[in-house]
Amino acid sequence: MKIFPAIDLKGGRCVRLRQGDMAQETRYSEDPPAMAKQWQSLGAEYLHVVDLDGAVEGAPKHVTDIEAIVKHVSIPIQVGGGIRTLESIRRYMSIGVARVVLGTAALEQPELLARSCEEFPAKILVGIDIKQGEIALRGWIDGSGKKPENVVPSLAQYSLGGIIFTDISRDGMLEGPNLQALEHMATLTSHPLIASGGVTNISDIFAIKAINPHVSSVIIGKALYEGTIEFAAARHAASRSASEGAQC
Repeated sequence: MKIFPAIDLKGGRCVRLRQGDMAQETRYSEDPPAMAKQWQSLGAEYLHVVDLDGAVEGAPKHVTDIEAIVKHVSIPIQVGGGIRTLESIRRYMSIGVARVVLGTAALEQPELLARSCEEFPAKILVGIDIKQGEIALRGWIDGSGKKPENVVPSLAQYSLGGIIFTDISRDGMLEGPNLQALEHMATLTSHPLIASGGVTNISDIFAIKAINPHVSSVIIGKALYEGTIEFAAARHAASRSASEGAQC
C-alpha cells in the first residue's frame, strides 16, 4: 500500500480545509512546488494534488501552479478539482500529470468518463465523496441524491486507474477514517481503492490495510502537516502487514 501526501491548492497556496468548507482553511505554504519537493525528498512515490478553487468553480484554476509542481519533482502526480471536459484532461496530460480525478463529471457526464478512459486507459480516477452517506458534487457543495451502491458497480465497465473514496465529515478533522464506509466501498468494486479522509495516526493505516486488498493507497493531508503522523512512519506502516500492526 502506498501513501500519497496531499497538496490542496486555494488562492495559489497550500491549505487544508475542515470537512471541505472553503471558509475554514489552514494555510501551510505559500510555495506549492517547494512543498511538493519536500514530500519527494521524504520518500513520497506519488502526490495527490487538488485544485480547490477549480472544484467549486467548475473549471481548473491552478494549471500554472500544477505545471510548476510537475517541473519541480520527478515522481508522478494525480490531479483533481474542476476537471469536467476532455480538453481539461488533455491539458493536464500535456503538462505531465500522470492521472486525473473526475468527481462531478464522472457522475453527470458518463459519455465524458467513457471517452476519457478510452483515450487515457488506467489514467482516470473517479472520486466518490460522501456526505452523510450521499455522494456529493461540485466541490462537496451539492448532493447527488445517490449513494455509492447506486453508482460504483456501474464503473466496472471502465478502464479506470482506481476509485478515491472520501468521507467528507472526516476530512481535515483528525478523527480517524470511516472504516465501515470504506469496507462497504471495497465490496462494491474490483478497481483499486484509494482511501482518503480522517487518517490521523499509524493505527489508522493498519486498520485500513486490514479491510481489503483492494485498498491500494491512502491519501493523507492534515495529519502530515500537523505532525500527528510522520511521513516516514506512515510509509513504513503501509509496507507492513495488517497482522504486524495488530502486534504493535
